[in-house]
Amino acid sequence: MTLPRRRRSRQVRVGRVLIGGDAPVVVQSMTNTDTEDAASTVRQVEALARAGSELVRITVNTPEAAARVQEIRERLDAAGCDVPLIGDFHFNGHKLLTQYPDCARALAKYRINPGNVGRGMKRDEQFATMIECAIRHGKPVRIGVNWGSLDPELLARLMDENASLAEPKDAPEVMREAVIRSAIDSARQAEELGLAADRIILSCKMSQVQDLIAVYRDLAGRCEYALHLGLTEAGMGSKGIVASAAAMGVLLQEGIGDTIRVSLTPEPNGDRAREVQVAQELLQTMGLRAFSPMVSACPGCGRTTSTVFQELAQKIEASLRAKMGEWRMRYPGVEGLRVAVMGCVVNGPGESKHADIGISLPGTNELPVAPVYVDGRKTVTLKGERIAEEFEAIVDEYVARRYAPGEAKKKIPIKAV
Repeated sequence: MTLPRRRRSRQVRVGRVLIGGDAPVVVQSMTNTDTEDAASTVRQVEALARAGSELVRITVNTPEAAARVQEIRERLDAAGCDVPLIGDFHFNGHKLLTQYPDCARALAKYRINPGNVGRGMKRDEQFATMIECAIRHGKPVRIGVNWGSLDPELLARLMDENASLAEPKDAPEVMREAVIRSAIDSARQAEELGLAADRIILSCKMSQVQDLIAVYRDLAGRCEYALHLGLTEAGMGSKGIVASAAAMGVLLQEGIGDTIRVSLTPEPNGDRAREVQVAQELLQTMGLRAFSPMVSACPGCGRTTSTVFQELAQKIEASLRAKMGEWRMRYPGVEGLRVAVMGCVVNGPGESKHADIGISLPGTNELPVAPVYVDGRKTVTLKGERIAEEFEAIVDEYVARRYAPGEAKKKIPIKAV
């Protein structure tokens, strides 16, 4: 597989996590709890970290929230959760960071939106206050522009300049330019204030796929800052997943993007960690990273009226993901495992042979047997009511033998059929 050549960017350290340069693309997420409720926020941060979020952003919007950040950090550390916390600041960040130095120290990074740090002269003063706080505490900053909260003065100025041109650009193009200019100009201003370029990450969030692609292509060609990707207000369910994957997939394939977030609107009482899983699956299906063994399963057709293969595929995938916490520590490289659960004889044997370990279940009117393939060769044939349990045990044995330390290249002995 030929992977996309990554855009060259400066590397930024956020706590223990490296972003940009030669580092892998980093997955991050954000809590939706009230940060003033430290207990709920700690629980959600832990859940997101367990799901695989490598950075977690929390809202810091009130004095009460800022006052709880150090407690949240301490409670996470006591629980053995060392995921870096990012503080999300809007409107009053200059006050909160200066009035609550414990908060400023506990956070691993600050997120600043240049569109709402202030108006007129106050904008530069309040932006400078936040940057100086970052310098004082040795923290990196994400300058995160969002088209929905773009600096109106900058946009009005660019619109006026455009109107005076002999051949004016259309309004969406001017809007995109304003988003990019806001990010780059703010980053340059931060550097002039003394913040090193390798302490700056940029993002330019748009809500439409083509706008996001156009903005980041242009942004990537105009700077060497590390870039955070994300489609803002992506939406719920399949719409949000498809839109985020479509936009970020194009950019990642072009080597653009050093860290990503899939901003899904959760279903009522839904799992916030779903956005982490989608981000991981996007990177893994593109071959950019490996987080958990991948399960290939056929979609089913008239030859597979039984639901057995669907249930087995679901069970195996859930089992693999549940075991990854332990396996990741015990079996280096196990995240690259490929498993196939197929539903009939048409593609079942071939797909199973291409996987590390696979099973071809019987389709309609086929013999009620399920051959298992290991490293491309048929090993055993399963029958009866316990096919699922027996196949899961075979997968566990395979993992233990192949990925045990010092045994990464060892293949499972092929049993006689």
